[in-house]
Amino acid sequence: MGKKSISEKNKKLIRIITEDRYRIVRHIILLAAFFMLLQSARIIFHMGDKEKFYGNYGMYQALLPFVIFTTILYINIYLLMPIFFKGKYIQYLWLVITIVMVGLLLLRYISDIFLDPYRIAPNDDKIDSAAELVSATIFVIPIVLATSTARLMQKWIRDRERINELDKLTVNMELDALKNQINPHFLFNMLNNVNMLVKTSPDKASSVILKLSEFLRYQLYENNAATTSLMQECAFLSNFLNLEKVRRDNFTFTVTCNTPGSNPANILIPPNLFTTFVENAIKHSVDLTGNEAYVNIVINAENNILTFSCTNSQDPDDTYTETQSGGLGLVNVKRRLQLLYADKYTLQTQDDTTTYNINLSIPYDVYYSR
Repeated sequence: MGKKSISEKNKKLIRIITEDRYRIVRHIILLAAFFMLLQSARIIFHMGDKEKFYGNYGMYQALLPFVIFTTILYINIYLLMPIFFKGKYIQYLWLVITIVMVGLLLLRYISDIFLDPYRIAPNDDKIDSAAELVSATIFVIPIVLATSTARLMQKWIRDRERINELDKLTVNMELDALKNQINPHFLFNMLNNVNMLVKTSPDKASSVILKLSEFLRYQLYENNAATTSLMQECAFLSNFLNLEKVRRDNFTFTVTCNTPGSNPANILIPPNLFTTFVENAIKHSVDLTGNEAYVNIVINAENNILTFSCTNSQDPDDTYTETQSGGLGLVNVKRRLQLLYADKYTLQTQDDTTTYNINLSIPYDVYYSR
């Protein structure tokens, strides 16, 4: 709860810094902070006794530095910072020095001409030499550069948010493209199976068509979501393997789902993540010697780590290479894993001549319904 509240506060602060609707708030904060800085400087340098004027001229003398230096700050923010963003750093620095010196000279000129005649106590701290002007410039420049730093931070946050949005959009578009490449590949193979069964066993073909309708329902309503439950995915794989069993008499399979301490309906994973692996296992489980073919799937989900293991029989003469076994589908599922999990997943294969095994380990989320 504490981390969440801190995160919400950070998001609120970022919105205040970057969003246009808070522009007035930002300006009020800037002006208030600068006014307090000037007042603090007056107290630190004991300027109160030296700035006693007749009438309202004391108020003018207090407001004059605020007006001039505020103008300098806004010139820096809106006119000079665009020069900095173009990479003209030396030119920007010279311009900052110039406007600060011009502002100090203007402050002195207005004070001498319009305000000093009304001063009660004489002022002996005027800027009377170039050295004093340079010293005052060096004192003011860090204040101006502080606003430059704030402007740079604002631009950096906006650029980072824009880049993050573009990255997220690119990843989502790429994931959608990968899923669209995998799913038609799977459906294409199923339709080929139906085509063969229509000629050899119409009853089995009818059963396959009914089961295929379940696949289409899953594709339309589940596959388009960001996540699906492990229970639904296991049922999908079982239906998939049942379709193959209808087509092949000497084929067996098992699908085991172990979720100690969790309900498989509450474990969320990306949809159709294992389909390509199972499809390849079915294709290469064919044994030309007539022995029984099999595909065994074991899924374990515990401590927020899900392991998927798929073992299939294979003909000893079958060369099970990634190019032949997976083609575009396997390449796409690997790319999808990289996009989804970066370096947080492991994928291993083992070829034992008569069997082939693939092991995938991924993190998962648990959804607790209320």
